[in-house]
Parts: sequence; C-alpha cells; structure tokens
Amino acid sequence: MTAVPVLPANGANMPALGLGTSRMRGAECAKAVETALSVGFRHIDTADMYGNEVEVGEGVRASGLKRGDVFVTTKVLPANIGEGDLQRSAQASLGRLGLDYVDLLLIHWPNSGIPLAQSIRALCDAKKRGFAKNIGVANFTMGMLRDAVRLAGEHGEKIACNQCEYHPRLDQRKLLDVCREHGVAFVSYYPLAQMRYIDDPVLARIAKAHGRTPAQVMLRWHMQQPGVAAIPKSASRAHLLENISIFDFALADAEMAAISALARPGSRMVSPAFGPVWDD
Repeated sequence: MTAVPVLPANGANMPALGLGTSRMRGAECAKAVETALSVGFRHIDTADMYGNEVEVGEGVRASGLKRGDVFVTTKVLPANIGEGDLQRSAQASLGRLGLDYVDLLLIHWPNSGIPLAQSIRALCDAKKRGFAKNIGVANFTMGMLRDAVRLAGEHGEKIACNQCEYHPRLDQRKLLDVCREHGVAFVSYYPLAQMRYIDDPVLARIAKAHGRTPAQVMLRWHMQQPGVAAIPKSASRAHLLENISIFDFALADAEMAAISALARPGSRMVSPAFGPVWDD
C-alpha cells in the first residue's frame, strides 16, 4: 500500500495527499471515504458547508482504521466564526462526524463583518477545549494569513495551514512564500482544476515521458513543492488509485518549471462575492 508523505505543518503532521469531499453526498460520500482509506489515503477533508459530515464520519468508521490513523479536517462556515458561534459550530461538527475531535479545524472563509482577532481567539479556544488537535484557515490572503499567525501566537497557538485554490494555471507563489515563512502548510483545493486543463500539451508531453496520466503529473507537481498538500476529489476506486499512485516517480526541475509556467491571469475558479480581495 502506498505510504503518503507527512507534512510537519507547525506540528500538525498532515498527510500531504488527502481526499476532498466537496459536493459529495449521501452513500456515495461514505463509500468514497471508506474506499479512499482502503487504498492508502489517510487525510479526509470535509466542512460544515459541504453538508456531508455525517457521511464522512460513517466512511471513517466503516474503514475499520484506528481513530489516530486518520487525519480529519473540517471547517466552520464564515457566518459562524464569531466568539461562541465558532465553538458551538465546531462541537456540532464533532456530533455530526461522530468523533471526539478533529485533527484540523479551519475557518472556511474570512468574514469582513467579524473582527479577525475575535475569530482567531475563538479558534484557539476551540483547540484548547479539545475540539481540534490543530487549527488553521482557508481562503486567506497574504495579509490575512500574517495577521492570523500573529493573533494565534498571542494565544500560544500556531496556524497549521492555509487551504486555498491552487493548480498549474493559478500562480500562488507569493502566498506560498508567506506560508513557508511561518511554517504553514499550503493545502491545495481544486489541485486538478476540475480537469479543465487535462488536455494541455505540456502536461501530455510530460505524462507520456513518465508513462503516467496528466492528472498524476499535476498531483506530483503539487507533492514536489515544499510545504504543499493537495486534496483532490474523487468518488471512484479507479481514480482514487490513480491519484495516490504518484510517489514512485519524480518530475525533473525543468518539468516542474514547465508546469508552473502554465499559470495565466484570470484562472481563479473559486471567487464568491463574499470572498476576500485576492492578492492576484
């Protein structure tokens, strides 16, 4: 079985490759989680926003693995990141998941209507209460991430990750530099860009040279970047096996650079009206 590398991430020890469950529902979600764990995944990502925490918990239990062998992430809705609301939301997530704690609790999106200092204080308190082993953020800009790191430090805690959209078409070098400066893992969602660029000739050429698929090449590109994790979504056993079978080959420096050079302005796929003003 494939052994997935682990990122230290300010002590979080996060498996670098995980299963994203956004838009998965019902029995399909529970089965995907169980199957992912059976083929070697050990990091499962969910959120209150996804409406599938119950099924994710079912899949974790159905796997038969010990609780300590599965790294579970969930996230708090932006409307619930105020003092008191965040802690109640985290506790409710644990109830739906059927778990005593999550390995990583994230603020899903920043909320300009709630002071960040209040949100980070509440997040740190949720960790101190034992709801989460580690805490982090998602969809934070460079300035927001710096502030979150500073504010968490004031409460004796560390931010483990910033989960953001990242794929070969989206240049995130500046944000990556800030993450690395503070020991924060960059967790890539939409790491395959929903397969929109799977036919790119550069990816096709590199994939052919290694006897791999373009999707495997994209995921390998993520894995070879220091401090980067990725959480591709897949419900089928075949695709889960494809996604995890990326640790027995390596991309050359020139190939890594060629993939990074695919970045284009305007390639961000997730930018809701309530989201921040992005750095790019």
